[in-house]
Amino acid sequence: MQSLAIYAGPAARRHLEQHGLAPDDVQVIPAAAGGPKGLMLLPLDRFIFGEFLARSTNTVDLVGASIGAWRMAAACLADPVSALSQLEHAYIHQSYEVPPGRTRPTPEHVSERFAAGLATMFGGRVHEVLSHPRWRLHVVTSRGRGLLARESRGRTGPGYAAAWLTNVVSRKAMGTWLERAVFSAQTAPLPFSGEDYRTRRYPLSETNFALAVQASCSIPFVLRAVHSIPGAAAGAYWDGGITDYHLHLDYRAACAPGAPDGRGGVVLYPHFQRAVVPGWLDKSLRWRHRASPFLDTTIVLAPRPDWVATLPNGKLPDRSDFTRYGADLAGRVAAWSKATAMAQRLADEFAEWLYRGAPADQVASL
Repeated sequence: MQSLAIYAGPAARRHLEQHGLAPDDVQVIPAAAGGPKGLMLLPLDRFIFGEFLARSTNTVDLVGASIGAWRMAAACLADPVSALSQLEHAYIHQSYEVPPGRTRPTPEHVSERFAAGLATMFGGRVHEVLSHPRWRLHVVTSRGRGLLARESRGRTGPGYAAAWLTNVVSRKAMGTWLERAVFSAQTAPLPFSGEDYRTRRYPLSETNFALAVQASCSIPFVLRAVHSIPGAAAGAYWDGGITDYHLHLDYRAACAPGAPDGRGGVVLYPHFQRAVVPGWLDKSLRWRHRASPFLDTTIVLAPRPDWVATLPNGKLPDRSDFTRYGADLAGRVAAWSKATAMAQRLADEFAEWLYRGAPADQVASL
């Protein structure tokens, strides 16, 4: 049984047919929100940054939301393979104390543990991320507006209810309540068009790095929002997956043909499924799960559903496992460790496909 499926938009397929896939063809790497599902992509990350792109010379934009922001920030450290392995261990072994009489840890406690994890990985090393000679990191967050401009018991629940209702009618109109706020290293221009949704961009700096990444991972009601990030507009900043769950963004201009050979490039997207869902509130809106022209230049690497069924519990790791295993930390660690070990096959099969010349006839339409 094969584990990896490869999908491509029409322009990306033409590129594969004409040129195959060379390291210097990669212009953008998105990394989606999705919590523990992102664990399954870490073996692919280690191969892509430790071997495949190590042979390239061009600049690559890394766009991350939530756990994707953490993954891409780790890839920007001096030893990406070691950093991504450290992230894997830390994420698998995370644990939280549940107060008596409660069924889940408090958001304050989860936020404190998350901030400590970021400090352990990036403390004293943020300059490595921000000054990487070829990777340009873009951290996606969601900034609240209106009722969601501040986090409080009387505002947050009604604010997200209003955002959900607005989003059903129009995704773009949800910008009334939540805007996309992107923090970019080296003042790099965004590698996607921001015309689809209300967007702000800010410099990513040593002063705001930890807060921006924490905000990008701050799931509403699970962690506290991050307020007043230095260098950015005042307000409450939440998980970047709310506005951009799977980073279904218009990357076409970033991959347009140019000098010297005019062949253009592609977006290489390690993902945990075929569908690239625009926003977190779109998860139940199936009509928004289809590929759009935004993804014409995109190649998606994803686990095959029949292979996923062979993983522990017959699924990808996800946040429901915190409830499934409860206080059985060893059980959850064992299941997630086995799943991520099995995910090495994804990287091995991608490497084999590249070795065979990246044949387009083994690629399905996105």
